[in-house]
Amino acid sequence: MPIIVNLDVMLARRKMRSKELAERIGLTEQNVSLLKSGKVRGMRFDTLSRICAVLDCQPADLLEYRFDPADLDEAAGD
Repeated sequence: MPIIVNLDVMLARRKMRSKELAERIGLTEQNVSLLKSGKVRGMRFDTLSRICAVLDCQPADLLEYRFDPADLDEAAGD
């Protein structure tokens, strides 16, 4: 998937551990770990908002799009 989650980068910049973030945003450590690894297929906007508030960042600091020609093939099949 061409959406890259940079949550681990932002946590490192803020010198914060996943456990602390999980506690402050009301998620389990396991769910934060899944977000960090990019193994999730979606995220609620309220979760994204809470993460941005705690890390004092913008959504674009956490999510990155990398072009993949296969995305155009998948879109044509919709």
